[in-house]
Amino acid sequence: MQNLRVRFAPSPTGALHIGGVRTALYNYLLAKKMGGTFILRIEDTDQARYVPGAEDYIIEALRWFGIMPEEGPGIGGDYGPYRQSERKSMYGKYAQQLLDAGRAYYAFDSAEELQAQRSAFEARKEVFKYDNNTRSSMNNSLTLSADEVKSRIERGDDYTVRLKIPKDETLRINDLVRGEVNFQSNELDDKIILKSDGMPTYHLANIVDDHYMKISHVIRGEEWLPSTAHHVYLYRFLEWEDTMPEFAHLPLILKPTGKGKLGKRDGNKFGIPVFPLSWKGETEEDSFTGFREFGFDPKAVLNFLAFLGWNPGTEQEVFTLDELIKAFSVEKIGKSGARFDFDKAKWFNQQYIIASSNEDLAEVVRPLVKEKGYEVSDEFLVAFCGLMKERVNFYTDFVETGYYFFEPIREYDAKMVRKKWKTEKRPVFETMREDLLNLDDYSGLAVETCIKSFMEKHELGFGAVLPILRLGVSGTMKGPSVFDMMSLLGKEEVNARLAKAYDAFDGAQAT
Repeated sequence: MQNLRVRFAPSPTGALHIGGVRTALYNYLLAKKMGGTFILRIEDTDQARYVPGAEDYIIEALRWFGIMPEEGPGIGGDYGPYRQSERKSMYGKYAQQLLDAGRAYYAFDSAEELQAQRSAFEARKEVFKYDNNTRSSMNNSLTLSADEVKSRIERGDDYTVRLKIPKDETLRINDLVRGEVNFQSNELDDKIILKSDGMPTYHLANIVDDHYMKISHVIRGEEWLPSTAHHVYLYRFLEWEDTMPEFAHLPLILKPTGKGKLGKRDGNKFGIPVFPLSWKGETEEDSFTGFREFGFDPKAVLNFLAFLGWNPGTEQEVFTLDELIKAFSVEKIGKSGARFDFDKAKWFNQQYIIASSNEDLAEVVRPLVKEKGYEVSDEFLVAFCGLMKERVNFYTDFVETGYYFFEPIREYDAKMVRKKWKTEKRPVFETMREDLLNLDDYSGLAVETCIKSFMEKHELGFGAVLPILRLGVSGTMKGPSVFDMMSLLGKEEVNARLAKAYDAFDGAQAT
């Protein structure tokens, strides 16, 4: 396919929801597979909802995921500027073109007048819609004389420009995901396309920008499907229908329960991330922990998101980004909503951690270690990551569950201590501590051999000895091989920990 151009066009009204990242990913995958261009456009026409820092957040999120656009704000390109607020001057003439052609009209209705209409409809248990049935009773250029309209505009009265939707038409579009979709024009409202401040609404700006940026495919969320009819009418009325892009509307991402669309507050509700990066809002309710800060690998998140609505049709689940590009096709995107299964996201992340080299993991874990104030050598950290990587779900787990590699044990598993420790056996375990202290070779294999010799000599089984070792060295029954753990901690540290642990165990038995 020649000249394939797709865009990701978020609004900077807050943190970028993970559903937006999926939209960006699908656009990116299609562009890369077809040798096309992936564009970022910031749709900031709604200045009242503009949130400082949101645009930077969007770009940082795309950079973290490694799906950066070829064109966009701060990147450049031949079709800029890529912020709609910087393109304001170009939209008015198209609104005027529609007005001159009788495809749009001025509406002077005040907020109070509109609310009065809504209230009247509600009293009849109906929903008010500004459309081809109600427009004739409203305050607009279709009901006012030309002189009155001119006079109002010249004296600076507030007005909007509305799209004039035809009556009694069936509009058919072919959606690449959903097939043929039909719209009845009588069910559509007359959308505002130009606001009273002169800024275009999403609908007009979106169509004008897509046309001039030569967008060939619009891949966006299902929530935009109802607006597509208005967009097709705009293309038709502006005589751009021949170059109109193809549409693909993605299925909803559903809550973990499978019921309802995943919302931005569901992260706090379910204790899971639903944003790529953490976001600090004005209130605690509007502040969120991101996938990055939760301890996810960005490649694992992309892999997870790719499967929320798309399936390659094979048994393969773990894909590199290059493999996703090769396997991706719009035709394999489903219509049904996809449940946000956080356990599956954890599984993907675990697979990526396990498959990573110890050295690469150490690079990621190093800042987390420093943040805790720990100072260890690169060699120690690489070995530590190797021991822990099959026992964690997130990068943050390395330092949280494996803290005892870096600092003294905070507490011992009291239940297991009471179950396994016998104070009268302490002299025997002191012998074990001495045997370990006398080792010249403190490799994992040498430690294991020493312990086995000790058990054989004292006729003790693994169940009597290994729990004491593990509790004494780490405080917990969980974790990597106790012999490898001891080897990494070193002879002196293990000896000190065992001596301290025996005292603590005796104290626990005495209570």
